[in-house]
Amino acid sequence: MSVLSTPRRARLLSLAGWVSLALGLLVLAPAMLTDFRLGLLAKYCCYAIAAVGIGLAWGRGGMLVLGQGLYFGLGAYAMAMHLKLSDAGPGEVPDFMMLYAGGEMPLWWEPFRSPAATLAAIVLLPALVAAALGVAIFKRRVKGAYFAILSQALTAAFAILLIGQVKTTGGFNGLNNFQSFFGYSLYDPVNKQLLYYITAGVLLGSIALMALLYRSRFGELLVATRDAEERVRFLGHDPANIKLLAYVVAAVLASIGGALFVPVVGIISPDDVGVGASIAMVAGVALGGRASLMGPAVGALIVGYAETSLSESFPGSWSYFQGALFILVVLLLPGGLAQLSGLLGRLRPTARPTGRRSTRSKEPQRENEEVPA
Repeated sequence: MSVLSTPRRARLLSLAGWVSLALGLLVLAPAMLTDFRLGLLAKYCCYAIAAVGIGLAWGRGGMLVLGQGLYFGLGAYAMAMHLKLSDAGPGEVPDFMMLYAGGEMPLWWEPFRSPAATLAAIVLLPALVAAALGVAIFKRRVKGAYFAILSQALTAAFAILLIGQVKTTGGFNGLNNFQSFFGYSLYDPVNKQLLYYITAGVLLGSIALMALLYRSRFGELLVATRDAEERVRFLGHDPANIKLLAYVVAAVLASIGGALFVPVVGIISPDDVGVGASIAMVAGVALGGRASLMGPAVGALIVGYAETSLSESFPGSWSYFQGALFILVVLLLPGGLAQLSGLLGRLRPTARPTGRRSTRSKEPQRENEEVPA
């Protein structure tokens, strides 16, 4: 009986996990959950999209990105600006500007009246910001704890900037009270369910994209850069460019997740894009298993569900339970919940080869070693 090779077995397990997640999100969840719970699951999917990008940058690239709230916020506020302008109507200004800015709107809001310009900004704006920051950081070989602290500091500065610009960003209260999403009413349950399917589909598509990247030449170079950066440089590749591409992809995925978060939740504020939100994203990735394909997304979904369930059962102390759960998982399973599959695999009996016993020695001959005469 033939035994599957380890890479092929891993691909089959990943495919089975993706299919199971797709069935759960697209078939079981809409059939079993109420509209309110389905909306909460859509919110978790938004964080999971950002978590998939973190899995690429951190799990495969070794870059602890503690500031993905910056890119999550760029996509979210771009979408929120378009929705506010769409609700206001042609030539009108958003309602909060009538209160805070005396009815005056800055010129840089105008491009977001266009749906095409908004969608382009959701992808290009975080990509440009991440590319500029990445060149400045990776070309100077900043890594490790210094990179993590710097990325977190940028997110904190971004949240403070949003709070200070009350006339253009709504300040601490953020932007809310959205009426429609690209012409479809957000108060219609059918449209809310359609929005859920869009969010779940984007999550599944992002995981499929990661599967392609992980098996590509770029994925191999990214792992090699994480484990032996100097050797990669010696072989003629620039590790800074490899890290930069992973960082940009992670930024774009975070921005897309933030853009979908706005119509799903109905509000975006500095609390949703600050340091706390960024750490929660990383916690989900660590919980699910940062080096696996499905782990980051599943971990983010679990963290979101735990946050909601614990806050409902223990309103005053739910954060302590969530923190204790995260600590226990990290201590017992450093590789996250994805490590359970490896542990279960070790418990399976290994198939022994049949037929004539091999006459090779216990220590095989090295490939390039000269065989004595």
